[in-house]
Amino acid sequence: MDLLSGTYIFAVLLACVVFQSGAQEKNYTIREEMPENVLIGDLLKDLNLSLIPDKSLTTPMQFKLVYKTGDVPLIRIEEGTGEIFTTGARIDREKLCAGIIVDTRCFYEVEVAVLPDEIFRLVKIRFLIEDINDNAPLFPATVINISIPENSAINSRYALPAAIDPDTGINGVQNYQLIKGQNIFGLDIIETPEGEKMPQLIVQKELDREEKDTYVMKVKVEDGGFPQRSSTAILQVSVADTNDNHPVFKEDEIEVSIPENAPVGSSVTQLHATDADIGENARIHFYFSNLVSSMAKRLFHLNSTTGLITVKEPLDREESPNHKLLVLASDGGLMPARAMVLVNVTDVNDNVPLIDIRYIINPINGTVVLSENAPLNTKIALITVTDKDADHNGRVTCFTDHEVPFRLRPVFSNQFLLETAAYLDYESTREYAIKLLAADAGKPPLNQSSMLLIKLKDENDNAPVFTQSFISLSVPENNSPGTQLTKISATDADTGRNAEIHYLLGIDAPSEFNLDHRTGILTAVKKLDREKQEKYSFTVLAKDNGMPSLITNATVLVTVLDQNDNSPIFTHNEYNFYVPENLPRHGTVGLITVTDPDYGENSAVTLSILDANDDFTIDPQTGVIRPNISFDREKQESYTFYVKAEDGGRISHSSTAKVTINVVDVNDNKPVFVVPPSNYSFELVPPSANPGTVVFTVVAIDNDTGMNAELRYSIVGGNTKGLFMIDQTTGNITLKEKCVLADLGLHKLIVKAKDLGQPDSLFSVINVNLFVNESMTNATLIYELVRKNIETPVTQNIETTDTSSPSSDYVKIMVAIVAGTITVILVIFITAVVRCRQSPHLKAAQKNKQNSEWVTPNPENRQMMMMKKKKKKKHTPKNLLLNFVTIEEAKADDADNDRKAVTLDLPIELEEQTMGKYNWGTTPTTFKPDSPDLARHYKSASPQPAFQIQPETPLNSKHHIIQELPLDNTFVGCDSISKCSSSSSDPYSVSECSYPVTTFKTPVSVHTRLGISSRLLQQSTATAPDLGHGVSPLGQCSCRSCAAQPPLLRLLT
Repeated sequence: MDLLSGTYIFAVLLACVVFQSGAQEKNYTIREEMPENVLIGDLLKDLNLSLIPDKSLTTPMQFKLVYKTGDVPLIRIEEGTGEIFTTGARIDREKLCAGIIVDTRCFYEVEVAVLPDEIFRLVKIRFLIEDINDNAPLFPATVINISIPENSAINSRYALPAAIDPDTGINGVQNYQLIKGQNIFGLDIIETPEGEKMPQLIVQKELDREEKDTYVMKVKVEDGGFPQRSSTAILQVSVADTNDNHPVFKEDEIEVSIPENAPVGSSVTQLHATDADIGENARIHFYFSNLVSSMAKRLFHLNSTTGLITVKEPLDREESPNHKLLVLASDGGLMPARAMVLVNVTDVNDNVPLIDIRYIINPINGTVVLSENAPLNTKIALITVTDKDADHNGRVTCFTDHEVPFRLRPVFSNQFLLETAAYLDYESTREYAIKLLAADAGKPPLNQSSMLLIKLKDENDNAPVFTQSFISLSVPENNSPGTQLTKISATDADTGRNAEIHYLLGIDAPSEFNLDHRTGILTAVKKLDREKQEKYSFTVLAKDNGMPSLITNATVLVTVLDQNDNSPIFTHNEYNFYVPENLPRHGTVGLITVTDPDYGENSAVTLSILDANDDFTIDPQTGVIRPNISFDREKQESYTFYVKAEDGGRISHSSTAKVTINVVDVNDNKPVFVVPPSNYSFELVPPSANPGTVVFTVVAIDNDTGMNAELRYSIVGGNTKGLFMIDQTTGNITLKEKCVLADLGLHKLIVKAKDLGQPDSLFSVINVNLFVNESMTNATLIYELVRKNIETPVTQNIETTDTSSPSSDYVKIMVAIVAGTITVILVIFITAVVRCRQSPHLKAAQKNKQNSEWVTPNPENRQMMMMKKKKKKKHTPKNLLLNFVTIEEAKADDADNDRKAVTLDLPIELEEQTMGKYNWGTTPTTFKPDSPDLARHYKSASPQPAFQIQPETPLNSKHHIIQELPLDNTFVGCDSISKCSSSSSDPYSVSECSYPVTTFKTPVSVHTRLGISSRLLQQSTATAPDLGHGVSPLGQCSCRSCAAQPPLLRLLT
């Protein structure tokens, strides 16, 4: 039990050692004489290598058959799959295992290397060659002659020569048959201790030589294979005289040992045999049996007379370590004696070790070419050392004679793997001559050496190196195409093609440059222009010719030096500025922007006005144009001059541009009614007039131009019965419906003529008196009615039949006073609460909104502002208390009525809408529609930010409104260079200025529709001075205060 457990432990340890060393064994059984391409096995499956994932391997798994150079392998292996197939070489067991007598098992061994190094295995494959019945048994001769004495007793036996069959086992000799034995002879088979079958001839009847001395028969021998094979021989039996004693050997089995270096003629052994007969029957003849191998017969000599066996030829234990000599001793009889001599050839150290190099990496002309990038443990060859000697004489060690980056790693008892032990470098050592030494353990030891040449293959493992990784150079602009800039160079530590360098431009390199692939000379192939591009930064590449090639890059910075090759450039060839006619002297007209693509002094531009124009000045550096005169559109509508721009180059360049300044009208004239000539005129309307009949045409004129002179008419008071309507464009007053009897009498219409000036329009009102009657019999009475009608608030139409008592008028006035007072108090209270709760940022936003509304002539901004107003109107509920106000205007042209007032009911909604609605997208026909939009240009492209101009000096009491400018105006804004303060560091930033507001030539008072008189309203405003926020007797206020007031208070101001 202990022995078995110990054996098991030893086997386990041996398996572990073999596995760790990467060596394995695998046995297969194949039959001889197999055809080509027969699958024998699958190493991938049989060794469980399929469990190794492919993705962990640097290269695909490979199976490489390792065999001696010059040998013809009997099998082949698919390198990718590990499948083993037979080849076209014949597998002949009898040839492979010739001379093997004791052991009938025949093996064929090969080694297989499993690559790559991550899973390296060296597998020893042993193929057990199974015998097939491919050989027929044969007798030593086709005719067998034996002699049998005539006195042979019945059942006497005589040995016959045995047949030989190279096959083994069941395929060997199995049976003998006697053909045509004539019932005199029979045949029997006996089996020797060695397992050989020997035929014996049996005498079945008495022989009589005198009757018949010769018998001819056939002997057939058969094997047991399938298909069965056989052969025959002629057996010729001669009947001889009697010899009744057989020779006898002293020893039937003799075992001797003889060294393999025994000289020829040396005695091996002496055989002794005796015979009881005498005379010729006692003479013994020694000879080898036909079962002795031909090799033994060649090596040994048997003296037929003495029985001495000697060495006939030199022995070689390595060729055959033992020999069986079956010796027969015959006295001429039919039953020779048998003796078995076993000769053991002992070993002497007469063989030097043999070094067998089987390359895993196929050599080229005997030299292994190995890449310098080969990883550690790269397998180069399988070194097999053998010694035909035995025991210590055949124990061989293998080693190298000096230090090299290679090592021999043992895998089996006599096999070593030559593999790399360190990283290789072609640049330091290009080839190695490795001397392999093999020595046995004999005394004295014998050794053998062999050279293995390894030449390293240069790999492209060194990238080119630039002498400078950053290359900076300068070149003047306007160079000649093909100008050489610099030479770029790089080196490569490799050799041959791997060191050949080509120079390339990177993909970011502009087309202006070219790099010679061979010399590395960088040239400018195009004319460079600093104004288009001042610096060029790109990469250059150095690429070797290796496979794969290695690339190194360097950065090149080319700076283009400036030359004064550009003239100053105006943003426009012609500038058109639009200024209001009330622009003060030395105010800002516009800005001329000039650029020069050059650099430094070459781009320093100075501006001046040509032809000594004293009406305007221009700042030489900023380009701001200012007037030295006051504008009057009625005297001169435009001014034209030329501006010169000159740079500061050593050879200066200049250019000119035309400047046109257009004087724009401002809305400073109110409409003036021509028809009717006064408030006291009237027009007769016959009651029989049909609806739609033009009963009167109102005509007004405005001394302004453009939009400031376009008028819109509307009925803002009177017309209590809604009998009349007016065309807002033509001023035609038409009858709205058919007159009835109640409509007879005097009808007063308050007609308003309003211009379309911006930002504030101006208007005038007049009384239109229409007397509905068939005729005008008493003009004096009508004039009296008109005069009284003017003195009476326009709350209802005055008819000739209308008479109101003084007492009812008094009551109405008192009720109106009380109601108006309460309304004013409520409005004041609500306004105070709202203003107190306004946050500072909301006030600032309102201020900015007000400024942009009245100053900036941007149609897009106004459209956005109008949209916001519309949205606000949708969400803001109207105050029912502020539906109507009454405007009183004194008659300026009537001396008798200086202190009399005309009361006018104005719907505040109508007033605000009429003043606020204006189509900002409409371009006045008085300006050129195709003029350049310089405002947009300065806003987007000018180096200075856009600014706005505003009159610098305070205006007089006359109402001023800047007319809406066309879209091609350069800019409109505040002149921050003059008196307006600016919080911005930019000299052209928009300033926060006070703007003039509308003033009236006649005092205007406002009261509700309930009939508050002008005196009461003036008294209420006088008692509440805080409500006006800067209310002056003339009705003037600052835009800051007005912008933040509610609509009612703004109208009060």
